[in-house]
Amino acid sequence: MVKKLLHTRMRVNDLERTVKFYEDALGLKCARRHTSPRGAQLAFLTTPNSEEEIEICQLANSPAVQVQADLMHLAFEVEDLEAFAAELKKKGYPLSDGPTKSGSGSVIAFIDAPEGYEVELIQRAK
Repeated sequence: MVKKLLHTRMRVNDLERTVKFYEDALGLKCARRHTSPRGAQLAFLTTPNSEEEIEICQLANSPAVQVQADLMHLAFEVEDLEAFAAELKKKGYPLSDGPTKSGSGSVIAFIDAPEGYEVELIQRAK
């Protein structure tokens, strides 16, 4: 039986660019890096208030990553979406969609990570 989710892996074309995006745009921290037995360069990102990690993988000599539209996304809760979006824009990461009020009263928006992975930002209804 599964005990808990440990990490989610995303393969990318440029490990450094992707790690920089998650650190700069979202304030995530790179906990560790290493090379896998298959030669993949790996970086593990930690998120506030969560045990699960995001594993970023760059695999040498493999086909380029081409993310399909709306294939998958990561979702992060933010306190104040308007203020967060303003800071993102200053850093060169404009919203790609939203903000949009959901039926539950939450407000959501999206930004695009390298390779086209979507990142959803959610301000929960109060």
